[in-house]
Amino acid sequence: MKEENRHNILADIVKSESFITALLIGFAFPVIAWTIEFIRDRVNVSFPGIGQIHKQNPVLYLIDFAPVVFVLGAYLIDRLRIKTFNEFQDKIRERDVRMNAMAEFAKKIGEGNYKSNLSIETDHDILAESLLLMRDNLVQNSRKESEQTWIAEGKETISHILRQYNNIDELSSQVIQALVKYTNLIQGAIYLFDDDRKSLNTAATYAYNRKKYSTSEYKLGYGLIGQCAYEMDYIYRTEIPDDYVSVTSGILGDQKPRSLLLVPLITEEKLQGVIEFASLEKQIPEITIRLLKELGEIIARTLFNLKISERTAKLLVESQQMTLELQENEEELRQNAEEMRATQEELKRSNEHLEAKILEVENAQKRQYSLLENASEIIAIYDENMVMKYESPSVIKILGFTPEEMMHGKDIDRLTRKGETSMRNMFKQLLANPDEPVTIQYTYMKKNGQKIFLEATGRNLLTDSAIEGIILNSTDITERKRAEREERLKSKMQALSENSLDLIIRLNLTGQFFYANPVVSNFMNIDPKDLINKTLGELHLSEVLHQYFRETIENIKAYPNKTSAEITVPATIEGVKTDRIMSFAAIPEFNENELETILFVGHDITEAKQIELEIQDKNHKIEDSINYAQRIQSSILPDIRSVREYLPKSFIYYKPRDVVSGDFPWFFQRGDEIYIAVVDCTGHGVPGALLSFVGYFLLNNIVDHDRSMTAADVCDLLHFGVRKTLKQDTEEAEARDGMDIAFCKINHKDKELQFAGAHRPLYQLRDGELLEYKGDRKAIGGIPHRKKEEEKFTNYSIKFKRGDKFFFFSDGLPDQLGGPEEKKYSPKRIRDLILENKYLPIEKYSGLFSEDFERWRGDGKQIDDVLLIGIEF
Repeated sequence: MKEENRHNILADIVKSESFITALLIGFAFPVIAWTIEFIRDRVNVSFPGIGQIHKQNPVLYLIDFAPVVFVLGAYLIDRLRIKTFNEFQDKIRERDVRMNAMAEFAKKIGEGNYKSNLSIETDHDILAESLLLMRDNLVQNSRKESEQTWIAEGKETISHILRQYNNIDELSSQVIQALVKYTNLIQGAIYLFDDDRKSLNTAATYAYNRKKYSTSEYKLGYGLIGQCAYEMDYIYRTEIPDDYVSVTSGILGDQKPRSLLLVPLITEEKLQGVIEFASLEKQIPEITIRLLKELGEIIARTLFNLKISERTAKLLVESQQMTLELQENEEELRQNAEEMRATQEELKRSNEHLEAKILEVENAQKRQYSLLENASEIIAIYDENMVMKYESPSVIKILGFTPEEMMHGKDIDRLTRKGETSMRNMFKQLLANPDEPVTIQYTYMKKNGQKIFLEATGRNLLTDSAIEGIILNSTDITERKRAEREERLKSKMQALSENSLDLIIRLNLTGQFFYANPVVSNFMNIDPKDLINKTLGELHLSEVLHQYFRETIENIKAYPNKTSAEITVPATIEGVKTDRIMSFAAIPEFNENELETILFVGHDITEAKQIELEIQDKNHKIEDSINYAQRIQSSILPDIRSVREYLPKSFIYYKPRDVVSGDFPWFFQRGDEIYIAVVDCTGHGVPGALLSFVGYFLLNNIVDHDRSMTAADVCDLLHFGVRKTLKQDTEEAEARDGMDIAFCKINHKDKELQFAGAHRPLYQLRDGELLEYKGDRKAIGGIPHRKKEEEKFTNYSIKFKRGDKFFFFSDGLPDQLGGPEEKKYSPKRIRDLILENKYLPIEKYSGLFSEDFERWRGDGKQIDDVLLIGIEF
């Protein structure tokens, strides 16, 4: 057989295309080599030529074996290919067997025979591994599907029960019974959560295929039930506590379970209860636990809905019951309403009647109150201790206080000490003699501060049940008092008028006479009694009087103010006709702010006028004398123009208080000497002017005789001269008149200024600084001190230079009152004004001081003569 196969194989090889191809390729090599040799050796192509070329190139013999080599090679290649082919065929057969086995395995798996098996022959048998993995997955999926089916059927069973029952107890019993049976557990129980008691109570128990009756209560956190409810999570235990309460069976006896499962019933995150299951098996299947956990939520939701339904039903029942009660109450209310309506109508009629009565009473009270309020007297009731119990509203109108204010102490507080004493005495008398009324009068301060007079009559009515107090009727008697006083004054005035030397007449606005005193007969030639009630038109008065009365009445009617006038009236005095100068005062008289009459009082001023004329004549003469004296004084006073001939840069600010002055500037020149002074005589006006003449002539006389005298020497001589002239050095001397002086002696040649002062200083302004040379504290003139030797005046010698300014003045300038605080002008203000205007030309100082003095004085009166002299070198 093998040999046959070999020959077949060999025949196949020979027949194969590869053998033929190799043979042709093998013959191609010698042919090509022969051709190349024929061409190169140029040998003819022939068999001899073939031998020839072989001789020439022996290599051709080797090339001639090329067909054999190629055929042999092709044979060997085919042998190898056939071997490989056979091996492939073996493998394909083995694979076909394997594939058939796998197909058979897959067929069994597809038929649901998951127990069939398939061996894995090599490590790379991926298809077998995949088939086995597929089988395992199918087995697992089948188990899961079975479990899902089991769980779904369990849920459907329990859901069917849940849909059937609405009673919680019955539902609980059926549910636990179905669960125990479906899960093949030994026993089960349902505990429902009581929200009010916060505990779990047994709702149903089923064990050993029977319904059990037991009642248990578990608090939250106590026992496994309470712990499961508290943690709100399931508890699965295979180790049963010793104190676990198990349900016994008559068949199996007291046998504790070996595994235990507690599942909380939770929905809407609220605990509804706990279901408990026990098994005699050591393990409770996981799928059973899963089913019971999933059912726990469904059961809880059903219980929750049933609770709400029960609560709703309960509320509905209660609502219905309440509705019935409300209907009954409504009927009762309706009946009551009918009764109330009838009662209200009756009450309305009664109220209308009562309102009418009340209105009548109120009107009566208002009338009474209005009567009391507008009464002209105050009615007050006190107890026996003078404590007010009642005050009538008329007190508001009469005293300004309210009754409440009066009852809080204003009745006594506004009494004078005398009034309070009178009041207390009245109460004592009333208590001592209850049957006798007592009347007192006293002053009282009203709320607006006005003082009035009250007359109070007290009666003791303590025993009167309607009053039970001491009643006081107080009346404002101010007008009565005023009338009495006016009557008294009128009587007095009439008495005065009757004896007065003045003409007194009272006329009304129509010119009717109401009163005239006896003097009227002197001016009207008529008896005063005949004047009463007569009008101006009915009487033959002098034209002057008639016109005066008429014009005055019209003027006062237009402007009701007091007026005065002086008229000359013809009169007959002691039978002698004469003209009298009368000063009339017309006084308007009012009655309650209405102009009623005009009182004319005429005073005979004829003699006074004559005296006044005499005085005026004398005053004119005195004034003329003073004016003449002023002219005389002015004539001796130096003129500024003459002064400026020797002192070009100088000014004199001179302002006498009166026509003539006690202050005067004095100037004298002789040779190289210039004398200039400010003299302030005691007093002002005429006395000062007279004294100024004494000083003026004495100074002229002194300096005219001796040029060598210093300024102080001149003052000393002037001092003694005044004293001698006024005889102040005699024992009988009483006049202390004299003068103050600021005296300067100037020598331009020596550029020297000597100064001596009596109470007056000298100011020197040099290089912006102000120097002061104070005068001696002694006056020119005056009575000498008997026991003290008099000192001479101090002489200051000042070397002046160009630009130096000197100022000296009387006390009228610094003593002038004025300014915002009415103070003295003061030397300080003079110094400040000089320094503030130190660069001002000396001539301008006069206007500067004049304006500042007037501004300082303002509207005030000039108190003294003013004199200020300034010099610049």
